[in-house]
Amino acid sequence: MNFVTLNNGLKMPQLGYGVWQVEDEQAAESVAKALEVGYRSIDTAMIYKNENGVGKAIKESGIPREELFITTKVWNSDQGFDNTLRAYDESLERLGLDYVDLYLIHWPTPEFDQYVETYKALEQLYKDGRVKAIGVCNFELEHLDRILKECEIKPVLNQIECHPFLAQNELKEFCAKHEIFVEAWSPLHQGGEVLQNETIKNIAAKHGKTAAQTVLRWHLQKDTIVIPKSVTPSRIEENFNVFDFELSTNEMDEINNLNRDERKGPKPSEFHMR
Repeated sequence: MNFVTLNNGLKMPQLGYGVWQVEDEQAAESVAKALEVGYRSIDTAMIYKNENGVGKAIKESGIPREELFITTKVWNSDQGFDNTLRAYDESLERLGLDYVDLYLIHWPTPEFDQYVETYKALEQLYKDGRVKAIGVCNFELEHLDRILKECEIKPVLNQIECHPFLAQNELKEFCAKHEIFVEAWSPLHQGGEVLQNETIKNIAAKHGKTAAQTVLRWHLQKDTIVIPKSVTPSRIEENFNVFDFELSTNEMDEINNLNRDERKGPKPSEFHMR
């Protein structure tokens, strides 16, 4: 496992296991498998409705809590200072934990203009020692810039949609400038066209790896944190086995050139679901 050091000094596994679109009961089984394979970072959220299952797997794993890195998120309908503090307590109860390592704002939902107030609640949780690190999801340049100007504590990371068809170069440059890591959700394009791309398949064949492993390796070599999701045991293992090969500079460039700024998910500045 590779680890990154966040801007507050906390170490985080660069490869984690995501549970978006995993049913609660299935999450218990899938997270148990991921922990057995060697994952130590698990990414969930209130809106995924599987924090109970994640917590069950953690409890039954017998792995010491300090060896795990658990992330969850405050949902759009819970934004606001007091609401966020309450939502955090509720997430802890579902997870069966005393703290999470990383707490994130799930979406900026700028139409409601509560993300700064919400982030200040995250700052309070951090100052009180109730969470190890705080950050954001799906924040674009203007949202990040406002947080940096109006809040005290710099986010440790920004979790965004990122894959070879959506490289997010400008946002990545901004984050790097401010020592904010980028964490990729849907790093494999949700198993879509990226994994059928001939360039990626040809590079994968040279290394005796799958297209998914090749894309994950591309992310890792670009200093991106990744949280691939799968409920298939063999793929959970496959996605973990990405530390025994390296892409050349030319191969990295070939994948970089596939960018076409194409999203699978919504544009954050236009997403206002509650």
